[in-house]
Amino acid sequence: MFIPMTYGASLLFFSPDDWLTVTLRLGGALLVGGAIGLNRQQSGRPAGLRTYMAVSVGAAIFVMIPLQAGIDINSTNALSRTVQGVATGVGFIGGGIILQQSRQNLKPQVKGLTSAAAIWLTAGLGTAAGCGMWATSLVGTLITLVILSGVKKLKQVPIYRSHIYRKPTSKNAKLFRSTEPGSNSSVDNKAADDR
Repeated sequence: MFIPMTYGASLLFFSPDDWLTVTLRLGGALLVGGAIGLNRQQSGRPAGLRTYMAVSVGAAIFVMIPLQAGIDINSTNALSRTVQGVATGVGFIGGGIILQQSRQNLKPQVKGLTSAAAIWLTAGLGTAAGCGMWATSLVGTLITLVILSGVKKLKQVPIYRSHIYRKPTSKNAKLFRSTEPGSNSSVDNKAADDR
């Protein structure tokens, strides 16, 4: 069954011979992955520039395949299944980055969750670029960079640390000592760790 082409569908679907569209969409996915990968690599995270670029371009390629097949019921269903497959498949890549480090007598720490989430998010942005959704790709990339860089800086603000993490800074350590009786030794140790 053939569905008549509408304006929105004409922007989404394209011919496999349309080199300009292929280049623009894959190039957009490359830039999205590169921007996020560069941010993560500068922070010294386990996945860097090449990983994020590969995930983004790979996601774009997977969604572009059904988009080039033509407009009918089967291609829109295939696109939906492809997007679901990309989201699930990239989750396995992210799972490989997550590490749990157990230390004796201390709470276990989980490392790599943000990197795994960023890889998953990058796949979504690559998918949007592959579908030609430029505004979604651009705004999503900017928001992602704010999340990865801006929120990290927010976590260094003393009021955030004292209220969210309950980690006293040197300025508010006395406040914690006076309001939490019997916990002076743990507060002193925490304050020493923060220095």
